[in-house]
Amino acid sequence: MTDFKDKARAATEALRSLFPQTPLQKNAHLSERFEADIYLKREDLTPVRSYKLRGAFNAMRKSLANQPDTSLFVCASAGNHAQGVAFNCQYFGVTGVIFMPVTTPQQKILKTRIFGGDWVEIRLVGDYFDDTLAAAQAYCSDEGGHFLAPFDDEDVIEGQASVAVEIVEQLGGTPDHIVLPVGGGGLSAGVTSLLGSSVDYTFVEPEGGASLLAALQAGKPTKLGLVNTFVDGAAVARIGEKTFERLKQFSPDLVQIAPEDRICVTMMEMLNIEGIVLEPAGALSVDALESIRDQIKGKSVVCVTSGGNFDFERLPEVKERAQRFSGVKKYFILRLPQRPGVLKEFLSILGPNDDIARFEYLKKSARNFGSVLIGIETTSPENFAVLFAKLDDAGFKYNDITNDETLAEFVI
Repeated sequence: MTDFKDKARAATEALRSLFPQTPLQKNAHLSERFEADIYLKREDLTPVRSYKLRGAFNAMRKSLANQPDTSLFVCASAGNHAQGVAFNCQYFGVTGVIFMPVTTPQQKILKTRIFGGDWVEIRLVGDYFDDTLAAAQAYCSDEGGHFLAPFDDEDVIEGQASVAVEIVEQLGGTPDHIVLPVGGGGLSAGVTSLLGSSVDYTFVEPEGGASLLAALQAGKPTKLGLVNTFVDGAAVARIGEKTFERLKQFSPDLVQIAPEDRICVTMMEMLNIEGIVLEPAGALSVDALESIRDQIKGKSVVCVTSGGNFDFERLPEVKERAQRFSGVKKYFILRLPQRPGVLKEFLSILGPNDDIARFEYLKKSARNFGSVLIGIETTSPENFAVLFAKLDDAGFKYNDITNDETLAEFVI
């Protein structure tokens, strides 16, 4: 392991030609809330707003050192890995061909193109990432290029370990506890390999992409049957073979599962209270703090905020999901008698802090009744108990569909 630490330190030193250390900031709000010294390792402040730049840099640096005539690098990615590879292609002055799914948002394509400039060619192939990856690997084989894996590569793992090297330098020692987001496992494999048993760990995965937990429970990497891609920076169907080899000794009890809607609450809080823009994967480590409150009280804790590539066109969705999870926004279908004054009667039931956010007549379900989709925002979840009690007393019939995912998908 000493050899790994030496390599990680060498990667960190080499990185200084690319960008300075990312800040390690003590967060007063979180520290007070959780009665601990909470530090944020701001990987959302790298030149490409994610830690992925580190692993790609180290893999390319070592490839060029071993084979100076390497002129073509290839990767498949729809997000942060693509941007990191593009940035490094321009830095090293080498050609990169980046395969992205056809469905990739234009914002991500544009940023990748900006970072890579004339050194990068972007190819849009496939509706799904598996198709994109297969096309990239086939092209790489045909053209004799060097394929840059996003996480399952020893050089990438070494590069991601530079996060831990910087943390130790900035703190003047190791923290008591470190909270790591997990997707394919490159970051967590690198950090844990460098810090070893001197630190307590918490690993955080999105509920819809808990590939590390599945692997630890099965004793080997296991492909998930269904993946929720909302937390796109960490929603991985199968953790890497090499990364799992470095993580397999950890207990499944150290893995925290973060519901996607709760992550939205964390993102909104960090934006509104701290002015920090985090993508869903970047908010995972902060989101887990509530679940480990008792474990971290009085300790020094580092949360790695892994990325800030957030498209603000998604903000309405994030706010919506956060409100629903927090219980301050609900949707229900109200059955209204078709008689004069009934709407006025309903409106009189609303409390002073109840605001109608959606009102849509759906259809006439019977001659004397009509169905209306109602969306209500309020200031406290307790207000809904009062509202529903008043509706019951007045004889109104309604159906709360807030948590009915299938129905909500069609009507909300």
